[in-house]
Amino acid sequence: MNNQLQNDLKAELEEMQGKNLLWNPRTLEGPSGARTMIEGREMVVLCSNNYLGLSNSRILKKAAIDAIKKYGAGSGSVRPIAGTMDLHIKLEETIAKFKGTEDAIYYNSGFTANSGAIPALVREGDIIISDELNHGSIIDGVRLTKGERTIYKHKDMGELEARLKEAKTKNPKRVLVITDGVFSMDGDIAPLDRIVELAEQYGACTYVDDAHGDGVLGENGRGITNHFKLEGRVDMDMGTFSKGFGTMGGYIAGTSTLKKYLLNKSRTWLLTGSHPPATVAASIASLELLDRSDKLVKKLWRNTKSFKKRLKELGFDTGASETPIIPIMTYDEEKAAQMSRRLFEEGVYALPIVFPMVAKGKARIRTMMSADHSREDLDFAIEKIEKIGKELSLVK
Repeated sequence: MNNQLQNDLKAELEEMQGKNLLWNPRTLEGPSGARTMIEGREMVVLCSNNYLGLSNSRILKKAAIDAIKKYGAGSGSVRPIAGTMDLHIKLEETIAKFKGTEDAIYYNSGFTANSGAIPALVREGDIIISDELNHGSIIDGVRLTKGERTIYKHKDMGELEARLKEAKTKNPKRVLVITDGVFSMDGDIAPLDRIVELAEQYGACTYVDDAHGDGVLGENGRGITNHFKLEGRVDMDMGTFSKGFGTMGGYIAGTSTLKKYLLNKSRTWLLTGSHPPATVAASIASLELLDRSDKLVKKLWRNTKSFKKRLKELGFDTGASETPIIPIMTYDEEKAAQMSRRLFEEGVYALPIVFPMVAKGKARIRTMMSADHSREDLDFAIEKIEKIGKELSLVK
């Protein structure tokens, strides 16, 4: 590597380290779950998006193994050429049924869904109106467009309406309102019912990123559109399998016309190798399992309500959380880093979230519940959180 480049990279990394901004990922030595082995020790995991514990489900594992035996280990191609198997089509049909839409298109990840679909849908002269706290994949997708971009304050419906009025005066061909369904840092829920009403009133389209609502909100974990009873009124319902559904891949559910358009225009779909059969089959099994039973979703919410209640009783600030994403607010970046380190020492794996992932002075430990957590897991975690919270003077 060029010496100057090497030195520049090292200097930037050292600066990030000094500000507690450097990621140093831990290595899991076992399956993803409520408990796993890290550095030779069993840890209670509070930082996984595996909301329903499905990543280690015997049903999903069997579906994956059976698919490998029938179809092999990989597809060997992009979807438009020779990478579309009947499994991929079955998954897209299953997604559409689960989400209550005509059809769906399956992407490699939620990130590639957003970074590929948004540029395909928005042309020069169109206008995007986006919540200020939307996920980075939405932000990147928006940056790749030639459309005009405008932001509204987080969940501020008055400002959204003002932006829609402004857009209408410019007479664009297309206005697209984009929002997360569940915001990943605070765990709060977008007022999607009001967003859709305003979009319809002003002739705009709606695009919701339901990554953290999948498997969490709605009947049997069908997501935010079902939660607000908006089936057929949200134009693009985007989500991911890598969280509540326990596998990998993104999707956009909508009309058959939308699917056909995206599979012809979305570069991240057209130019990326397709998912291997094992992943696709496990994803189908995940949706079918949830379609049959809401047992795991109900357990997730029991754990969420109990854990949040106990944190509040101890005096912790859980911010604006309305979902299994439960921040423990420290506000101070160094305290967040200290708390994470001490929790790890005590057998609890939970990560600090600091600037620039959240605003300065809004640092927190972001905990996430799972249906996989037992009462014993949560009792253990609460005990350690209380102990370290007192050490750091976060609670009395």
